Amino acid sequence: MAPHVIKLIGGKDTCPAADCAGHEAARDAFVAQCLAAALGGDSEAFFDLGMAFSTGSDTIAVDLVEAHKWFNLAAVGGHDNAAACRADIADDMTAREIAEAQRRAREWLRAGAARRVA
Repeated sequence: MAPHVIKLIGGKDTCPAADCAGHEAARDAFVAQCLAAALGGDSEAFFDLGMAFSTGSDTIAVDLVEAHKWFNLAAVGGHDNAAACRADIADDMTAREIAEAQRRAREWLRAGAARRVA
């Protein structure tokens, strides 16, 4: 099974800083660290990814669909603040965007179930 890939807005990042390579490396390291923890079921890692995508922190572009997905997964994992954060960003999303976020969360869960079986 292929590893899970995070697609940023438009599949392409824009960086106003002169040292984009440094920002990309920092972003990739942050995402890799969170994904490694998330693969182990760490709801805090899901929450951290949701925060990063909802605020544009850690050199990640704002992507509310991805943020909603990660907050949803964190909430399913029992994170105390994830459901409230998911609801907050949902106010700024269309129904289609929310449906896409939910589809992506289900896809992540299915992939996780397949990993456990394999």
